[in-house]
Amino acid sequence: MTESDTRSKLIDPKLKESNWTENNIVREYFFTDGRKLIGNKRGKRYFVDYLLSFKNTNLAIVEAKADDKDPLDGLQQSINYAQKLKIDFVYATNGDKIYEHSLIEGSGRWVENYPTPDELFNKKFGQIDTKKEQTITCPFHIEGNMKPRFYQQIAVQKSIEAIASGKDRILLTLATGTGKTYIAFQIVYRLFASKWSKDGSDRRPKILFLADRNVLADQAYNTFNPLEKEIIRLN
Repeated sequence: MTESDTRSKLIDPKLKESNWTENNIVREYFFTDGRKLIGNKRGKRYFVDYLLSFKNTNLAIVEAKADDKDPLDGLQQSINYAQKLKIDFVYATNGDKIYEHSLIEGSGRWVENYPTPDELFNKKFGQIDTKKEQTITCPFHIEGNMKPRFYQQIAVQKSIEAIASGKDRILLTLATGTGKTYIAFQIVYRLFASKWSKDGSDRRPKILFLADRNVLADQAYNTFNPLEKEIIRLN
């Protein structure tokens, strides 16, 4: 079978057997636009064959090979992609054999089946209380066609996970034009929507946003504008 046949006839059914629904799967997930080249051209775009998500959290990628190929072909590249995406689990398969690599443990093993979404979520986070889970799984604010880029998703998600875990200091460093204000808005929105508070009470936090120039403050007013309407809706 071709790789496409392997995906549809072997890999997709096994994922379904483990309770992965279409809502949890993104096929051929492209996460870069490709390096800029001379002549207004772009280089090769990075993508993974399958991205597995659950509770608004990216949990694993699946590297697919044709059924007559070694399932471990391309494993290292997939691990590199997982490191870029800050994803902890990689599955390499030819439809018949499945190899699981955990970036948390730095090791891998052969498995019979894919873990269920709940099992994989628990592998990543362990047993967590309801409030922490509510905070780290709160969805992004999506308005129109404006969606966070992959690195913005990572910055927001890792910040939220750190805050929910009780970290007192978090530093994000991003280049000019990468959407720092938008990232800050998404972090604030998710903390408000999940009613996270430092003392653990069920209330929305007070957040101070500082800018060193008026133009940046004005930019923040515009970026944070949807939050005012959302707060009214949430109340």
